[in-house]
Amino acid sequence: MIHSFVFSDGKLVGRDLELEALRLVRADKGLTLWVDLENPTAEEEKLILEGVFQFHPLAIEDCRTPNSLPKSEDYDDYLFLVTHAVDFTRTEKFNTTELDLFLGKDFLVTYHAAPLKSIAATKERCIKATGVIARGPDRLAHMVMDAVVDLFIPVTDELRGELEELEEQVLSPRNTKLTNQLIEVRGEIAHLREIIRPQREMISRLARGESKMIRTVMLPYFRDLRDNLIRIDETAASFADRLLISFELFLNKSGFQANEGIKALTALTAISLPASIISSWYGMNFTSIPELRSPYAYPIVAAVTVCLTFVMWRWCKRRRWI
Repeated sequence: MIHSFVFSDGKLVGRDLELEALRLVRADKGLTLWVDLENPTAEEEKLILEGVFQFHPLAIEDCRTPNSLPKSEDYDDYLFLVTHAVDFTRTEKFNTTELDLFLGKDFLVTYHAAPLKSIAATKERCIKATGVIARGPDRLAHMVMDAVVDLFIPVTDELRGELEELEEQVLSPRNTKLTNQLIEVRGEIAHLREIIRPQREMISRLARGESKMIRTVMLPYFRDLRDNLIRIDETAASFADRLLISFELFLNKSGFQANEGIKALTALTAISLPASIISSWYGMNFTSIPELRSPYAYPIVAAVTVCLTFVMWRWCKRRRWI
């Protein structure tokens, strides 16, 4: 699906043009063109990426092939960026979609294989605006990327809520099977940081003015974008630290509970030891055991057994095994 927006002096003057009209706008250097390709067909890719804009084959191939990490490539008359938009819910977990941008002096082309909230929000913002929206394609690129970064905040909020629930469960004496949940949340936080860190480095390059496609006036905006990513990365790092503490608490609690069980078994063994020894001694198959012939043998043995059992119980009690 192809969507197009034409800007003149920062104001939206046209949208969803035909192919020939796109070629004419592309040739007019006084206009700014934004073309969004959402899950395009092979024919649409060829018409726009190869026909209208004539991008480098390697950049086009990067659009078609998923990239696990963000990156930026400088070409002669445009900048190629690979970013990742993320969505997160408790049920579906992470949903990462690649967003590719071609940024030129008078155009912006965005490419994504699935619908993105950030692109939809930027389109809606452009359509509803009545005044100046963007005086250059770098401003449009910043709007898109800012919307991508803004969607990291709900992700961190979801992770924070999930982490707080885990912390409560770790401290609860009833929950003893949290290992899988802790490992799962740890993987989610690690995944988030894997997405943010390379993207932060890429935005930092743009904020330092290393690309000629970013005007000097836009550098503070990209620095603000970089700072937002740094804050999100620091938040994710604090989540990782809290999760590590929770995991250590869980292990300590599990070890303590295991020790309590061992103490109880040891106490039970110690308490039953006198009875076991006495019964084993007098249960031997000897034909002559003189003390068994006494009429007081049973009461004496029973009393000794009870006394020794009581002594062992008191000993275990003092050691707090029971």
